[in-house]
Amino acid sequence: MMTLSEKGENLIKNFEGLRLNAYRDSAGVWTIGYGSTRYHDGKPIKPGDKLVSELQANALFKNTLGQYANAVNQFAKVLLNQNQFDALVSFTYNEGIGALQKSTLLKYLNAHDYEGAANQFFVWNKVTNPAPGEKVVLDALVKRRAIERQLFLSPFNQPNV
Repeated sequence: MMTLSEKGENLIKNFEGLRLNAYRDSAGVWTIGYGSTRYHDGKPIKPGDKLVSELQANALFKNTLGQYANAVNQFAKVLLNQNQFDALVSFTYNEGIGALQKSTLLKYLNAHDYEGAANQFFVWNKVTNPAPGEKVVLDALVKRRAIERQLFLSPFNQPNV
């Protein structure tokens, strides 16, 4: 069973940013810390919630990560290098376990089509606008998916990727 590397953790933290006060993310979901939408006990983040410190945010982040790493371990039926695993956990952390499970990205991956899987990262660049309910491309997601794809395609022994 693979675990997220420190590099992978830092990648997700960089994408998510740290916010100690609850806020609505780009999809309108209440979020706190490094992109957590639920607490350790499963209760959802709600308006007015606050974390007292970065230390508390880190603890919540570590707790939150487990389910996404477990999902990648469960659903990916092929061997992955650490960079591929980290990219997939980052993707799943952002899009959700259900999205990974139903994705064409996972279908290509499990068919040993790593290049096809990598190209599927680009498909996940939209968010549903809460008001009209339409999907819109977000520049932040375009950038995130490009970086995740690049990491996914990088041999693990490359030091600066």
